[in-house]
Amino acid sequence: LVMPCAITYGTTLLTALNNEGIFRFRSTNFDEVLDIPVRDFYEKTGTSWFNYPIGVIHNFIKDGKKLQGLDMLFHGNLPIGSGLSSSAALEIVTAYALNKLSNSNFSKLDLVKLSKRVENEFIGVNSGIMDQFAVTFGEKDKALKLNCETLEYSAVECNLGDHYLAIINTNKPRKLAESKYNERVLECQIALTALQEKLPINNLCDIDAETFDKNKSLIDNPVVINRAKHVVEENDRVELAAVALAENRLKDFGNLMYSSHDSLKNLYEVSGKELDTVVEFCMGYPEVTGARMTGAGFGGCAIALVKKDYFEDFSTKITNYYTEKIGYAPSVYSSEIGDGVKEL
Repeated sequence: LVMPCAITYGTTLLTALNNEGIFRFRSTNFDEVLDIPVRDFYEKTGTSWFNYPIGVIHNFIKDGKKLQGLDMLFHGNLPIGSGLSSSAALEIVTAYALNKLSNSNFSKLDLVKLSKRVENEFIGVNSGIMDQFAVTFGEKDKALKLNCETLEYSAVECNLGDHYLAIINTNKPRKLAESKYNERVLECQIALTALQEKLPINNLCDIDAETFDKNKSLIDNPVVINRAKHVVEENDRVELAAVALAENRLKDFGNLMYSSHDSLKNLYEVSGKELDTVVEFCMGYPEVTGARMTGAGFGGCAIALVKKDYFEDFSTKITNYYTEKIGYAPSVYSSEIGDGVKEL
């Protein structure tokens, strides 16, 4: 189980069909430009942002859709490579536009699955489906409680009241494909395989923390035990968090955010000094109700529930604290929970 939400930052795409048989890629965020002919097959080239929309185009064609030339201008206000799903936003906005313009009649869920294939097969990252799902199905002032195996989900009322969802960018970028993300996926698979020797389960989230503790001796590596323990307990936290939000118990929800970060730090080991410094400050600031890292970790962003009346003070003080500890400043944004992809 996971419980993401869409936020009021994202990526906008302007499109115009052309009769020249050319895909033109432009962005207000990057100087690089690219023009490529419409053809039957594309491959990833280098590490450019172009690869995400090209991967989407590749999958549309691979799935038998007929595309014509298209001029595309992208504009994003999400920090790149910071754990705020900028790649998923690029994929979904491209897929949504292509679906409309080519009359492909893909469902929203089809677009989510197609975009996940871009990450896994075209880009080469063993990521899950959560980011694309949240970008597509997100609703204003609601979180999505999602089962990543069955793709069943429910929208959970997320009334933040007098709080902003603050985003604190550590400004330590991390490249997901080059980080230890894929290593964590492998470690969880090793744990699952070991537990399956005795337990009839399809994934780690099929058992609760008590069952895991009784059977963890099946796993012979203490590090792998920690990885699996985090996943199992995080699943339980999602259940508790959904109930807390539904009952408008924001303080309890915030405490679960702190518990989640602690587990990501000590058991899953994906946070790092920069993210830990942010959460450490938040725990000591009375007008923050909860905080945790977000995304795959190893840099990127943390999120915090900050009382609106104190946001400016919070922003100034966390910037000073972080700069003193780390040596350079973070970027701090106020956000709210917004809608998923839509036509403007």
